[in-house]
Amino acid sequence: MKQDRAIRTRRLILEAAAAVFDEKGYQAAKLTDILERAQLTKGALYFHFAGKEALAHAVLDAQVSDTPVPAPQQYKVQEYVDMGMIYTHLLVNDPLLRASARLSLEQIPGLNRSSPYVEWVERNTRVLAEAKGRGELLLHVDPAETARITVGAYGGMNAMVSTLTPQLDLQHEILALYRHLLAGIVVPAVLPELDVSPGRGAHVLAEAVLEPAVAAS
Repeated sequence: MKQDRAIRTRRLILEAAAAVFDEKGYQAAKLTDILERAQLTKGALYFHFAGKEALAHAVLDAQVSDTPVPAPQQYKVQEYVDMGMIYTHLLVNDPLLRASARLSLEQIPGLNRSSPYVEWVERNTRVLAEAKGRGELLLHVDPAETARITVGAYGGMNAMVSTLTPQLDLQHEILALYRHLLAGIVVPAVLPELDVSPGRGAHVLAEAVLEPAVAAS
């Protein structure tokens, strides 16, 4: 019971920190704001986190760890799309992931923001490498290079949409991004079989499963 309570308290602090980071940004956020949001004592916070920087790293780590892995599909390249669309759906609806995305884009002196980028590139590379091994990708496609382009383009699109909201809709723009990427990497026979329709993220999220390490935590 104590362990369950500790897990719930840690999550409460993390979500409170995410809400404050999302509203104010890292630089303007204060621990007192986070404590007030979580309605906890300073001692409870320091039991779980060393300070604001540790909280920021935990929020950044949640960007990948809290995003489920897509359920297996007929084509691995569909899982590549689904991975991005699940994250997009959560990004719109989950304050923790939204705060994580903001932190990863914010220029913060002294804070290492590389972990989400590294992990997203690795996850995309694995799926794209399997897709190429199955003959779903054009011969010239380098899975690691395409993964980096995907993650970089996604980050740029998210930053632009955040700036231009409500003129632009994130899910619509990310679907457009994937349609453009797919046209340059997927063999013609597979391309028409892929689902890049609106609502794809919400649909596949219901079938998704967390990675084993996440599910066990």
